[in-house]
Amino acid sequence: MTSTHSRARRAGIAAFVGTTIEWYDFYVYATAAALVFGPLFFPSEDPLVETSRAFATFAVAFLVRPLGGIIFGHIGDKFGRRVSLVITLLMMGAATVLVGCLPTYADIGLAAPILLIVLRALQGLAVGGEWGGAVLMSVEHAPEGKKTFYGGFTQLGNPAGALLASGIFAIMSRGGDSFIQDGGWRIPFLLSIVLVGVGFWVRYRVEESPVFEEKVEGRKQSMPLGFALRANWMPILLGIGILPISTGGYYLATTFATAYATGEPIHLSEQVILDAMTLASFVEFVVTLPVAWLGDKWGRKNIMYIGLITSVLTFIPFLLVMPGRVEPLIFLFASLVRIAMSATYAPIAAILAQMFRPQARYTSIALSYGVGAALWAGFSPWFATQLVAWTGSIWSVIGMFIGMAAIAFICTKLAPQHSDEAPVTASFTARTDTTANRLP
Repeated sequence: MTSTHSRARRAGIAAFVGTTIEWYDFYVYATAAALVFGPLFFPSEDPLVETSRAFATFAVAFLVRPLGGIIFGHIGDKFGRRVSLVITLLMMGAATVLVGCLPTYADIGLAAPILLIVLRALQGLAVGGEWGGAVLMSVEHAPEGKKTFYGGFTQLGNPAGALLASGIFAIMSRGGDSFIQDGGWRIPFLLSIVLVGVGFWVRYRVEESPVFEEKVEGRKQSMPLGFALRANWMPILLGIGILPISTGGYYLATTFATAYATGEPIHLSEQVILDAMTLASFVEFVVTLPVAWLGDKWGRKNIMYIGLITSVLTFIPFLLVMPGRVEPLIFLFASLVRIAMSATYAPIAAILAQMFRPQARYTSIALSYGVGAALWAGFSPWFATQLVAWTGSIWSVIGMFIGMAAIAFICTKLAPQHSDEAPVTASFTARTDTTANRLP
């Protein structure tokens, strides 16, 4: 038992470190897209057009995520989770550093945004394979009854990466908006090379997933994608439906909110909104593991329900207080909405991982998360920006958020949950384990 818990801790820490670096790279791009990429790579006389174009490149990564899930899911199901995760880490780091080296539109014209889109696509491929593998490494190493908690280590990487990204931009904002515009934005991208070196060392030392090793001794699928689509098509669809707030809602509360606060007509200073986002990321970082722990005690689905309801109740005032420019309220609700969303994000690793049997599990979870992220998160900031432009009201975005939460609630209710202690068979069955039956 001690050995099991020791391996689970090592796998959890490795998942945390790796996903922190991957999400740092991802959020550095998201923050830069909201603040500077519009005028630097997509210049236009209309600032809203610049922001929309920048958010369109942000969406590119989500569009290729399913492809990344298929590619790295295949590698992870056939050759091991660790092999796939090392490749995704190196790919993400290389793409991020190269973004930091890119000349702008003023330097090389149309080639600049084209290269930016290519590198963003590489980021998307990497993340498409990263999340599912990191989740499986932590959850499959975890003992029964603690899978939500150890799955929370993977989820902890998200606020940690966001904290690093927004924190660095917040520090740079002290040099004035012109410092970031005039080249300071490159610094966070170039720092990724140091973080990737650390992540590679940590991740390479972790043991392979015991569930994968058992599968190798038993029956391994020659074509994981085909098996996933035949046997797991319904759980894959439900997994996509669970994700609207955990993915898309998150970017509405971060990337879109940053652009909304600093754009017309609010014109909040970049320093204020970046400080608010940094504080919110820190708060989310602190509460994520306790929330995951509660998922094992109260039921991971119950925590998800609480998170969906409270996310709606906090997101509405978060957007509505911004035009008043009352900074304490902006800081307060930025943190409250992230606390609420942590309850939709912390348990999602265990919920999705336990929806699938070990055969083709990596492919299934990566495909479900990749398509869900592409659908919900990839277009959320762009579509929200368009809604405000079309309707002239922030309530259109609030309505969009409420609809996304309703879909997630229904799909969570319908999602099956399986135990790794059940015999491994070659066919999919919808029966649930006793833990899942305790979780409505």
